[in-house]
Amino acid sequence: MSKPFLTYEQQIQKLTVDKKLIINDTASAKAALENIGYFSLIGGYKTPFINPMTRIYEHTAFEDIFALYTFDRGLRELTFKYLCEIEQKIRQLISYSFCSQHGEQQVFYLTSSCYNLTKKNTRDITKLISILDYHANKNTEHAYLVHQRKVYNNVPLWVVINALTFGQSSKFYSLLPYNMQSDISKSYDHINEKNLERYLKNLTLFRNVCAHNERLYNFRLQVDFPDTILHLKMGIPKVGIQYTQGKRDYFGLVIAFRYLLSKESFKDYKKSLTRLINSYCKTSTRISKSKLLDTMGFPENWENITRYKL
Repeated sequence: MSKPFLTYEQQIQKLTVDKKLIINDTASAKAALENIGYFSLIGGYKTPFINPMTRIYEHTAFEDIFALYTFDRGLRELTFKYLCEIEQKIRQLISYSFCSQHGEQQVFYLTSSCYNLTKKNTRDITKLISILDYHANKNTEHAYLVHQRKVYNNVPLWVVINALTFGQSSKFYSLLPYNMQSDISKSYDHINEKNLERYLKNLTLFRNVCAHNERLYNFRLQVDFPDTILHLKMGIPKVGIQYTQGKRDYFGLVIAFRYLLSKESFKDYKKSLTRLINSYCKTSTRISKSKLLDTMGFPENWENITRYKL
């Protein structure tokens, strides 16, 4: 049977009477349900607090769930900030490499032979060109595109690429000829062109989680991040040949940031992340710091990540 619609008052009654959740301030709980929604708040963050067998909360207050939601919201905001920094750089690198070889005329990025035109890539190249053609010739939502079109009758790649999503920019990189991919990857120390492609694909998924306000702290990828020297130096354990942390979890993203951000940006990110984690642990004691870090895929020595050379 479908779950029935419940008013806010009925939602609170369900939580307190049926689920045994402690609600100390009914007005605040109702406001949170109005602003966030039962599914996003309770459904999204109940798991660490509810008994999986009885589906009853044990010694848990509404504030405990709200604190975890607030922590995750802060984590999304922090993560999104630095994902945008990486996105901006990769856009610039793609347009610079492409235009240094083909020039500023839009006809080239609208020509399939300028890409790695294999049978496998044909459909994706056609789709990408269709998106680029729309922005270059039809999009009226961005003033900078309209200006270039009207004044110069041409929209250079370094302009049009700003209208692409992170996922589209990632796909653009994956469809470039190998010499361009190699040229771009050289801007990142210790990352080859194939691993950069994997990083960009995975970062796109994390970006989507942040942009759509989905749960981030325990998000898991379907495809691994690359193995790195940091996995080895930090002594992350293995099961067989597979590292158990930093591969599909949030810590994998932390490692990616270590490689893709500047030293100063990563230092600022790590400082903010540490402060965010410590702040949550002071706000709510229902989840221990070690349990939280383990859920996020962090090893105990994660803060030593900046002590090791790449």
